[in-house]
Amino acid sequence: YCVEFRTERLSQHCALETRPYARWMQYLREGHTVCVACQPPAMSTATQRCAGDGHNAHGDKILHWEAIGNSQCQGTWKKIRQLEHCSCPLVHSFIFT
Repeated sequence: YCVEFRTERLSQHCALETRPYARWMQYLREGHTVCVACQPPAMSTATQRCAGDGHNAHGDKILHWEAIGNSQCQGTWKKIRQLEHCSCPLVHSFIFT
């Protein structure tokens, strides 16, 4: 499944990332909608959910995220909706780890 989030805030360290495998961080923007996929092995076998997917988050609850590979690239987002059938676009799409 996938979850759509609206990026609320992000640290300036995301825009400063220049390593080739992490340049995607430069494209994060406040106010943009991102799509995050929950796939094995990030999915818990017991709950069939990914940690941090905002399962019980509704309304204006602010959730924290951190980029793998640069712990200084972090921010907050709000859950928009969960999609049982993923249709994430090629850009602004991420995977839970």
